[in-house]
Amino acid sequence: MLKWIGVWSALLSIGGAAVAQAPTYPSRPVTIVVTAAAGGVSDVIARAVGQRLSALWKQQVIIENRGGAAHTIGAAAVAKATPDGHTLMIAESGTFVTNPLLYDKGKLPFDVEKEIAPITGLVRINHALAVHPGLPVANFRELIELGRQKPGEIPYATTGIGAATHLNVARLESMAGAKFLAVHYRGAAPAFSDVVAGHVKFMLISMSTTIQPFQQGQIKLLGIGGLQRLPQFPSIPTLAEALPGYRAGTWFGLATTGGTPNDIVMKVNQEVTQILADPEFRAKFLEPQLFESMVSLPDRFAEDIRAERETWRSIISKAKIRIE
Repeated sequence: MLKWIGVWSALLSIGGAAVAQAPTYPSRPVTIVVTAAAGGVSDVIARAVGQRLSALWKQQVIIENRGGAAHTIGAAAVAKATPDGHTLMIAESGTFVTNPLLYDKGKLPFDVEKEIAPITGLVRINHALAVHPGLPVANFRELIELGRQKPGEIPYATTGIGAATHLNVARLESMAGAKFLAVHYRGAAPAFSDVVAGHVKFMLISMSTTIQPFQQGQIKLLGIGGLQRLPQFPSIPTLAEALPGYRAGTWFGLATTGGTPNDIVMKVNQEVTQILADPEFRAKFLEPQLFESMVSLPDRFAEDIRAERETWRSIISKAKIRIE
């Protein structure tokens, strides 16, 4: 009996030593999958945060752009990765919130609830309503009225079916009883270029993108989709001043593979939160881009995703927006 006790004690000691000597996270390079092409907001955020994490962890952080199919290609790769925290994802809100509503059941190549683990929100951007100078409207109310008088005739640019630039106009149409004509592009740059050129008449796009063309007189800005006027542009009203309750923008969040241990999720959450709270990082990265930090604990982030999904459900259903 004593002999077996000694054997078990030895095995337990070996096991305990193995646990004690297990490598801490991250034990190897970490990949951040960006679900969009290089150069976009999610890519810029990933590179800024990834650089800080690499310095903090003393590990290489690799940025991997896997855009396409309304962000589902990159998200599917993360969903199917080993759940050990060494594959992260930075994606636009639609990846978390609206894609499950836009695809027919069974068409989305992963289960958002089970195979994607939210870590934290990163930044929120407000959209500005950019209008070609030739469109005969002086303010947001007049644009709404034009959309009522000429339903489906005024073309606007989006960055793709189901993108925030599309869905925010669908929300506008639902709230205001107006109707416009969506023209879908493969990205923000060609879409906005056609607004400036007058091929399409307006677009909801990040405020930072519009500043220089606005100052050069290439576009009119009818309002900003945030809750408050920007201190830098106090003369530009919020869109909610004309349409109470209306908000236009999008956000970007950080996630990993479902089933990743909670201590790893919390470690990444805490360290990314510290990065976004750093005054130097905010001054260098957030403020010039007019980004708003939206970090939170993982459980709160997951709750916010589910709540926002419900607010979009009726809008998407009413507008009959689907991704084939």
